[in-house]
Amino acid sequence: MATLNCSLFLIFLSCFSNYIHALQASSQTHFQTLQISSLLPASACSDPSTTKGDSKRESTIKVFHRHGPCFPQGPDKIVTATPSLNEVFSQDQSRVDSIHARLTPKSNISKVEENEANLPVKSGQTLNSGNYVVTVGLGTPARTLSLIFDTGSDLTWTQCQPCIRSCYKQQDPIFNPSASRSYSNISCNSAQCSQLSSATGNNPGCLSGSTCLYLIRYGDQSFTIGYFSKDKLTISATNVIPNFLFGCGQNNRGLFGSTAGIIGLGRDPLSLVSQTAKQYGKYFSYCLPSRSSSTGYLSLGKSLASKIIKFTPFVRSQSTTFYFIDIVAITIGGRQLPISQSVFKTAGTIIDSGTVITRLPPGAYSVMSSVFKQLMAKYPSAPAFSILDTCFDLSSFTTVTIPKVVFTFGGNVKVDLPPSGILIATSSSTVCLAFAANNDATDVGIFGNTQQKTLEVVYDVAGGNLGFGPAGCG
Repeated sequence: MATLNCSLFLIFLSCFSNYIHALQASSQTHFQTLQISSLLPASACSDPSTTKGDSKRESTIKVFHRHGPCFPQGPDKIVTATPSLNEVFSQDQSRVDSIHARLTPKSNISKVEENEANLPVKSGQTLNSGNYVVTVGLGTPARTLSLIFDTGSDLTWTQCQPCIRSCYKQQDPIFNPSASRSYSNISCNSAQCSQLSSATGNNPGCLSGSTCLYLIRYGDQSFTIGYFSKDKLTISATNVIPNFLFGCGQNNRGLFGSTAGIIGLGRDPLSLVSQTAKQYGKYFSYCLPSRSSSTGYLSLGKSLASKIIKFTPFVRSQSTTFYFIDIVAITIGGRQLPISQSVFKTAGTIIDSGTVITRLPPGAYSVMSSVFKQLMAKYPSAPAFSILDTCFDLSSFTTVTIPKVVFTFGGNVKVDLPPSGILIATSSSTVCLAFAANNDATDVGIFGNTQQKTLEVVYDVAGGNLGFGPAGCG
């Protein structure tokens, strides 16, 4: 009998040990430990000359954070104040409000006055600018310009001399169209001029009965007005786009930092994606670095590298600009959140390179926040910071163990977010969950750029698919 009891006890110990090992394995699988310092911004650029990904391709351009130390210094070396995190979130909310206004007909959009060029204005329909910058060449000979790249914008524009009304200060010399042998204006009665309505949200104007004028007014009341033009766009020495249609801004004001303008990667016929369809097949990808002190890349055309990319289908929509996708589920720490798919489908979701913080339906965010707090219970809570309300005081810690967050998109595509896509540091000792709730269940959700960091994000626009790959850049 004693032998039997001993055997049962040994079996119990073995089972208990296996259970403990299973719990530890589960913890290692569904949680990750990181240095808190890895979430903080760095003051020095980490080797901007090297980039992961398919960097040998001629159509690959480096991506810089426009407020980070890697952003190239132009010959004028203009120093612009880095906005505070509060200011970043305020501008981000302005962009989100503009997206909602554009996509939700019921939104109450405030009226704006017509500008000095007497262009017909549709109120507040376009977006605030994004955070990531690429450098391209424009004109013959090519002049270097640093432009914000934005999947939520269509028309590419840059400031142009002689700046008839106003130009803000930028790093690069302002583009001089009279010095380019390949520059020309677009006429008012051309088919291209009429395309401005869908690309900008405003009807085109006409100067002296001949030159087509464009207007883009952003959600934060920044704006650009100028000539609708064409010229040669240079991606690299062997990748040149002749007769590229863009806005040559003569009156530009707003929160564009020291960049020279915006390059539009939306779905409209005037976007870079559509204008280069013959060269690149409406196919592009990018990787946003984990910190503003690192670099990423933007690639046009299909990559020849063999990478694990999982594709989710774009969802059909009435928008000619935005890329809609389906969120099916969210998993935190190995637990799928109890959120009905109808919560995500009510308004749908877009992916956007210019929105900083992902916005979720209020019903989804409340569940996410509650579960995340439970799994982070050993860390003291901290007051809300701006739009972020799930925050933690880590002043007594040097490392933090956080639950992994996995998004499941249509087609059962699972995307494991990096730590920089889960937490954002609001100070040296405080971090917050890097998500926010929309005000209303009928507001479109937005998968923002913080959650896209380090992932290779692939847009197969012609094929109707969005791809995600791990470890695209550092």
